[in-house]
Amino acid sequence: AANDAIAGVGMCVVGKAMAEPIELHQFNVAWSGRYQDIAVLLRPALPKDAVLHHIGSTAIDGLSAKDIIDIQVSVNALDDVDVAAMERNGFHFRPGLKDHCPAGMTLEPSELEKRFFNLAEPSANIHVRERGRFNQRFSLVSRDYLRACDEAAKAYEKIKIELSSRFPDDKTLYYAIKDPVFDVIYMAAEQWARVNDWVESPSD
Repeated sequence: AANDAIAGVGMCVVGKAMAEPIELHQFNVAWSGRYQDIAVLLRPALPKDAVLHHIGSTAIDGLSAKDIIDIQVSVNALDDVDVAAMERNGFHFRPGLKDHCPAGMTLEPSELEKRFFNLAEPSANIHVRERGRFNQRFSLVSRDYLRACDEAAKAYEKIKIELSSRFPDDKTLYYAIKDPVFDVIYMAAEQWARVNDWVESPSD
């Protein structure tokens, strides 16, 4: 979400391209159905025990987002994913990408590693992450918090709209502000998760 979708909710990617302009769309009820269609394409290329979740802004009702579906695939080990099988199913592998480490945190590289794939049509970004890693939890906790807290979701949306209007063609500046803001949201999400005894949901 390279774009907001490569990041998943808030997980900026180190090494992403910055060419495409930033264009936000009003929430589209068709996004959830599009996720399901892409999941059908994904399943045959994945380990049988892989868990799929719709993540990113398109997974949060009412939230403006880029018109790109974000999907997280949780696996026991990154090497369990057959890159060749994914590419045969239309998912283009982009090696060398990893998630960023939030400011003030020190994490082992393995906590931020991922396998990343693009689908051209319908447009999607696939983030393969290992179960139990920081980046795998980050996307799900943050998503569920924003789903539960409409005030936080609307504040986040306002920030994205402001940034996209000010820096429509400069993703470096866009993410330089957006990523630390989302790190703050993540910290609130973790507090919310502790209070509410959050647990990861089954596949969407």
